[in-house]
Amino acid sequence: MMADYLAKARAQSPLAAAAIVVVVCALAICGFFFFQYVMGLPPCPLCLEQRYAYYVCVPLAAMLWLGANHGASHKAMIAGFIVIAAFMLWNSVLGVYHAGIEWKFWPGPQECSGPIDKFGAARDILKQLQNISLVRCDEAAWRFLGISLAGWNVLVSLGLAATAAWGALASLAQQKRSS
Repeated sequence: MMADYLAKARAQSPLAAAAIVVVVCALAICGFFFFQYVMGLPPCPLCLEQRYAYYVCVPLAAMLWLGANHGASHKAMIAGFIVIAAFMLWNSVLGVYHAGIEWKFWPGPQECSGPIDKFGAARDILKQLQNISLVRCDEAAWRFLGISLAGWNVLVSLGLAATAAWGALASLAQQKRSS
């Protein structure tokens, strides 16, 4: 049974790539909601920004999965996989930036990693307090094997970018074979 599935995945690489992206992205979304709502680890502003790529890539990869099953054009498949790869590469860069802030390699955004002591005049204190995140970007809330959630996001995003690149190349190869 597994050998049949692997043979089908090799024969229909764009289908397999799209399915992998959908499943892994959906699991990542479940994972960050698990850490937020079950483990009680609220996300910082950079964590929230790193979620956007997953929100975009799940429906796009689902459309590619359907397209691979129903004869979508090779150009559309290639373009879709390139968009997913670009989002995931950007997300990995954002994750590296965030992990670097956690390791104190460079300063983070003022609103989530700067000092909370410069409020200015007393009349501006309420306005200043509204712009301060209580969840710090420069403190890792949780680590596994010494890697923070931002670091794991880098690894997952790079893996998904590579999977999308594989899907694009497989779609390109199919296009060349059919022309």
